[in-house]
Amino acid sequence: MKASVQILIGIAFIALTACSTQEVKQDTNIVSAPAKLPTTPEDSLQSSAQNPPLTLLKNDKTLNLVRIMDGGACKNDFQGAKGAFLIYADPADIDRIKDEKGPQVFSDFEIKIQAFSTTAFQSAIDASNLNEDPFALGADEAQEKLMKQVSANFHNSVANAVNLFQQETSLTIDVVPFPPSFMFYQQGCDATHVEPVNR
Repeated sequence: MKASVQILIGIAFIALTACSTQEVKQDTNIVSAPAKLPTTPEDSLQSSAQNPPLTLLKNDKTLNLVRIMDGGACKNDFQGAKGAFLIYADPADIDRIKDEKGPQVFSDFEIKIQAFSTTAFQSAIDASNLNEDPFALGADEAQEKLMKQVSANFHNSVANAVNLFQQETSLTIDVVPFPPSFMFYQQGCDATHVEPVNR
């Protein structure tokens, strides 16, 4: 009986520890952890965690979080958004490419990923209805609807670019939005004043 109580207390302690938020290290390279990111933007919105998952499952491969990129886009003078995007890559591919071509090739990869992600985010913002939702039951619901819409549009916009990049480089990646970081503008867009930053 005493042992089972100690086990329950231990499990409760682990659960509480897992729920605490910690800042993501800015110099993250390849990080592995057991957490899994849902494979669709809608699933990722249901996660209550404010920290990005360190791994993502794609085509039966576990990809590791390698970069966090900030970006912003304006639809017009009034509307737009800014937020963070997570870049995941296959660690086995990274090791193989380092052996074949050297680590310096990843600087070029990073520039390409940033370029097509920025374009995809602009397309996602252009395709999204950023007007205030008169049917939303409050600011939280309105924000959640916008996050879902922009996330889905980004996922659709970036998919072809990700596939083309993988074919050209043989590096399996994924680029996904991090909805909890999104900030929307509806009365004056200054999203473009924030330069995309790699962390």
